[in-house]
Amino acid sequence: MLIGALLVAFLLSIFLTPFVGKLAIKLGATDKPNERKVHNKIMPRMGGLAIFLSFFITFLIFTNDFWEQLPLLVGALVIILIGMADDIYELRAAPKFLGQVLAALIIVLWGGLEVEFINLPFFTDTLQFGIFSIPITILWIVAIINAINLIDGLDGLAGGVSTIALVTIATMALIKGDLFVAMVALTVIGSTLGFLKYNFHPAKIFMGDTGALFLGYIIAVLSLLGFKNVTMISLIVPIIILGVPISDTFFAIIRRIVNKQPISAADKSHLHHCLLDLGFTHKQTVLLIYALAACFGLAAIIFSFATMWGALILVTGLLLIIEIFVEKIGLVSSTYQPLLKMLNFKNKP
Repeated sequence: MLIGALLVAFLLSIFLTPFVGKLAIKLGATDKPNERKVHNKIMPRMGGLAIFLSFFITFLIFTNDFWEQLPLLVGALVIILIGMADDIYELRAAPKFLGQVLAALIIVLWGGLEVEFINLPFFTDTLQFGIFSIPITILWIVAIINAINLIDGLDGLAGGVSTIALVTIATMALIKGDLFVAMVALTVIGSTLGFLKYNFHPAKIFMGDTGALFLGYIIAVLSLLGFKNVTMISLIVPIIILGVPISDTFFAIIRRIVNKQPISAADKSHLHHCLLDLGFTHKQTVLLIYALAACFGLAAIIFSFATMWGALILVTGLLLIIEIFVEKIGLVSSTYQPLLKMLNFKNKP
């Protein structure tokens, strides 16, 4: 069943994407070149509609509890409609944000998805979130949606990074015996891989906000379904899985604070921009970020089997590696190198 869902979604996506591309052009959902873009011609976007349709049709074929999972699908539909509206009309930030919150509210209030408590390491008591459980869950979903959206800057980048995250989620779901999470993850993987046939460099179509928001929504929800109400250490697993988009988003915020810019301001200093500035080609940059995402995924799987102290050591090591990498490529700024300067100082005779 699981492999069947993946294959059906993959074939549907390959079939549907060209039609969605033609629809995007008719509706005016096109991406025009500007100083922040790396492409130099008008491209159809809204390709995420093909990913969603492939997922939705496959889900209907393979699910046995459609009505029980209706909140997940309705939330996804809200996200798709917001993404399509943005791809066609270029919405302002406020309605996009409200649409994301609405989708999160649907899965949380109607679907009952909440992170209600965590068990703290080295303590016997649990930390109950109480009235904050709903806001924390909504914050997680909206944050991951935007993290995936922010990394969507090169051909095939968001689709590939999302696929790697979903492969990790599916693997861990299968280890735990959670067939529903595995099935949904594999269905989205198949849909995204089919789309990547047209989206990998040189792309013939972009996923647009329709795709980036949908993938962010699905990844955020599946990560909570698989890891909610667990230990503090286990709760870090989905954060590690999404290490690339979360790190890029986190340091984008730091960069804008350092440069005294609004947090919502757009710039051309994201991870993929920095790697391009270092001389990597478009395809090399995408493949390098794929490799980084795969390393995070592998680290998450290892982390989930580690002892308490082993997990803490792994997290500390990851944080140090991320910081050094960020300083090396100038993700915050060319002068932001506190750790490298400290290491150089200590190395001086």
